[in-house]
Amino acid sequence: MTINNKTKLKDNILDFLTKNAGISYSAERIAHALDMDNAEQFTPIVQTLAQLERDKKARVTDKGEFEAVIKQEPITGTFHGNDKGFGFVEYDPDLPDMFINPDHTLHALNGDQVAVKVLKAGDPAAGQGPEAMVTKILEHNYERVVGEFKQETVGNYIGEVLLKDKKLSQFRFFVTDKGLKPMDGEVVTATVETYPDDESPQVLTGAVTEVIGNKDEPGIDILSVIYAHDVPHEFPKEAMEQANKIPLHVLPEEKKGRKDITNQPLVTIDAIESKDLDDAVVAWKLDNGNYHLGVHIADVSHYVQPGTPLDKEAFKRGTSVYLTDRVVPMLPKRLSNGICSLNPGEERLSMSCEMEINDQGKIVKHRIFPSVMKSHARMTYKAVNRILEAHDQKTIDRYKDLVPMFETMAELHKILLKNRKRRGAIDFEAPEAKIIVDDKGHPIDIQLRERGLAERMIESFMLAANETVAHHYFDEHVPFLYRIHETPDKDRIKSFVDFLSVFGINVHGDVNNVKPKMLQNVLKDVAGKPEEQMVQVMMLRSMQQAKYSDEELGHFGLGAKYYTHFTSPIRRYPDDTVHRLIKWYAQHGKGEKAKAAWRDKLPEIAEHTSVTERRGIDTERDVDSMKKAEYMEDHVGETFDAVVSSVMKFGLFVQLENTVEGLIHISVMTDDYYEYSEKHMALIGRKTHRIFQIGQPVKVKLLRVDKDLREIDFELVNPQDAPKTKIRVPHEHDNRRRGNRNRRRGNHGHVKRHDHNQHNGHVNNRQINRGQTRHHNNSRDHHSQGRHH
Repeated sequence: MTINNKTKLKDNILDFLTKNAGISYSAERIAHALDMDNAEQFTPIVQTLAQLERDKKARVTDKGEFEAVIKQEPITGTFHGNDKGFGFVEYDPDLPDMFINPDHTLHALNGDQVAVKVLKAGDPAAGQGPEAMVTKILEHNYERVVGEFKQETVGNYIGEVLLKDKKLSQFRFFVTDKGLKPMDGEVVTATVETYPDDESPQVLTGAVTEVIGNKDEPGIDILSVIYAHDVPHEFPKEAMEQANKIPLHVLPEEKKGRKDITNQPLVTIDAIESKDLDDAVVAWKLDNGNYHLGVHIADVSHYVQPGTPLDKEAFKRGTSVYLTDRVVPMLPKRLSNGICSLNPGEERLSMSCEMEINDQGKIVKHRIFPSVMKSHARMTYKAVNRILEAHDQKTIDRYKDLVPMFETMAELHKILLKNRKRRGAIDFEAPEAKIIVDDKGHPIDIQLRERGLAERMIESFMLAANETVAHHYFDEHVPFLYRIHETPDKDRIKSFVDFLSVFGINVHGDVNNVKPKMLQNVLKDVAGKPEEQMVQVMMLRSMQQAKYSDEELGHFGLGAKYYTHFTSPIRRYPDDTVHRLIKWYAQHGKGEKAKAAWRDKLPEIAEHTSVTERRGIDTERDVDSMKKAEYMEDHVGETFDAVVSSVMKFGLFVQLENTVEGLIHISVMTDDYYEYSEKHMALIGRKTHRIFQIGQPVKVKLLRVDKDLREIDFELVNPQDAPKTKIRVPHEHDNRRRGNRNRRRGNHGHVKRHDHNQHNGHVNNRQINRGQTRHHNNSRDHHSQGRHH
């Protein structure tokens, strides 16, 4: 038998045994299965089986039969720890997390990538997930820490970093003398050299690598959060040198090949605070009754060329990050507030999307091209709202030449909005706050942002341009970068529908083939009712997260088949990439060679920019919650009106009218013994039968605030005012049966004392909705450019 034939026979036998893993076969049966029944063929089969056994690819059973040795691939996932010592490993979005008891964590820290071995299969019927043990820590989540340095010489250590990361609150970090030797009270970053082990289960050690500043200096608290999230915030020398060489005015040679639209009455409409103006709009009524809409965007890609220091840094950052009193920009100010910003009266290079829109909101014609533009006015949302909503005569007189255009724009917006609603776009309304700080960075007020007609109008125009560009290049069958929001997971939607049915709310349509219109109708049905907030929260939790992709999978939340991000290249790298793609196909055609140049690059750009977007959101959320906690420190002991925003086994999360959120822990609900009804997502008093559910108004008193841990604790003022219910919670003596369902819960079923993170589903409500005007002109972030939509 030749070597090739032997190898082929070996592969055939192994393939047969592997396909029938778990079943053993005699040599005769294997021969029969392979159609090798004659005597001459039988000997090579026996010899090959013996070789497979020696190679440990097959084993002989007690019956003398052969079966495949299947090497189980190690299961890997993300470890989520709890301060009581146990944890959960999240390894598959569609499967329950694995419970890891305290003896089996291998001292993994929250967020570590780990390999696990299954110890006990789960029992879905009992709502119990599998149990496993960590066999290896593959990648540490924490490579460095940020905190306040406390000077104290102990042995070889020069002091301690006080960890402010909530997930590390039960650990201590001792500083070695290998790095910098900071002063007491300075905020520092330190690299982790040793991690917890059997000898020191709650200790990390390492060296200080950078001093951020003194803990009492204004702004150091926000800078600490920037460092903690590893947000790049200092431009490399090469990038700054490149930026400083860029002219501050458009040069004559730069206008070649561009359409001159400087005579069109383009305007920018932004928040008063905005300095990076990246979109201008113009509209007029056509003779045929249709509308002309021009959306003209700063051409950042002209100044930031691929592979240059500026481009590498912009890619690294991925997005600008807008914090309470500062911006961590994607591009240096010379570009973001200068040559790329569409400042009034200045010629600027732009990328244009012109659309002809009929009275049904359908885009019947469009053109996408490079241009030279000039903004005729730097308008604010407030000024346009005074014209269109308040009809303020003084403002109307000031902008009398532009008022007819604003009225045309308002007409067009209503047509576009009606069209979006017709197809089922889901419009969430959630209040968002603007935190006002003094010159030392201390919060002195929290104001609700208003979202008027001007904000919604710009949102409509940005949506139209983004959709038009995506649709155009999808039809061209070329590699492109899209913004996608996939259809919600069927199980999550089913759970949401089941939840609604408990409250007598019906969802009309096929739950197995959910459409945006179905969910839009639910919101319409509950609009203005007490349960509106609750339904919005639960709906948001059932949805996927929007992200970037090189595949067009549609945008569920917008009810759009085609969507991209084209309109904010000053602050988002994906938009800059889209501009490059538009120019590339215009210059190189749409043949295979042109397409091949981008095909392999786009998946990496999509993946990386989705990650940097998430990092930006997390940083913004951390700073917001820190500043809100700092604001509330001045109000301990005061009472407030609030609404229950989430209900957990361990208590109620409540939201004040100013959007501050906090916890009423079950331990301070002393008027009764409260039990959790999972089906109704409610806490119910065993004796009084008082019920607390999402959306319920309550009066609360502020008990405690911890700015570092972003924790705000309340107690109920008048629990006796709560409604009563006929619902009875079955008494369950063994809570462990339910414990595996929810990771990060304390004691295998009870959440730790202050795990405010458990409430993230609700907090993310505003991250998804992001519709309100923000200091960085975020009004157009609702759906169109929002962190999730």
